Amino acid sequence: MQNLIIVDFPLRGEWQAPNTPAKKIPSHGTDQLGQTYAYDFIRLDWEKKGMQFYNSSPLRYLIFGVPLTKCYGWGEPIYSPCDGKVIKVEDGVKERQIVNLFSDLFVVIKNAFTFNPYKSGLRPLVGNHIIMKCDNGAFSLLAHMQTGSIVVTAGQTVTHGQLLGRVGHSGNSTAPHLHFQLMDNPDLIQAQGIPCAFREYEVFCNTQWNTIRDGVPSDKDRIRLTKT
Repeated sequence: MQNLIIVDFPLRGEWQAPNTPAKKIPSHGTDQLGQTYAYDFIRLDWEKKGMQFYNSSPLRYLIFGVPLTKCYGWGEPIYSPCDGKVIKVEDGVKERQIVNLFSDLFVVIKNAFTFNPYKSGLRPLVGNHIIMKCDNGAFSLLAHMQTGSIVVTAGQTVTHGQLLGRVGHSGNSTAPHLHFQLMDNPDLIQAQGIPCAFREYEVFCNTQWNTIRDGVPSDKDRIRLTKT
């Protein structure tokens, strides 16, 4: 990827990026809505196999589902990746309180066939979200946030590292996670994705944490940021 824009990692603690431009481009299988270089970040139990993001049994998750309160990433704070200005805030989109593979996949499949941004807007897809204009000229999208957690307003100036809201399960989501992307336009319909890397984070490798600077996490990396 050429001409990377460097921003701060927007989360704290340990995460994995199952969808990342380090794995494939476009990272989400489409260039639409500025998603070409988008990331998804999810918190896992690294002691268990199968990308387990919940504190329950896999059987319960598949049959009954697990409540959001038992999902490791849900409610984790999200911080501003840059200095900039908040352009748009969308909150109030309800989250599905039970996370279940089949019911969540049904939502994703339904949106794939019926989603019409000109009719229903972007809420069914991105859920609660923030669009910011960074001082570097790019626009950032932080999506699927927790209902009622956003603490900034449109027009507000923010600094890098400032609390924006919390990780949620709103919109087109199969697990509580943060969708993050940079783009050239605040209008998602017109936006084209911009590649970005993160200024600093750590990767766990060979029993130790190694600092990475200006990096693009892979889908296999166990990553963290502990600085405030």
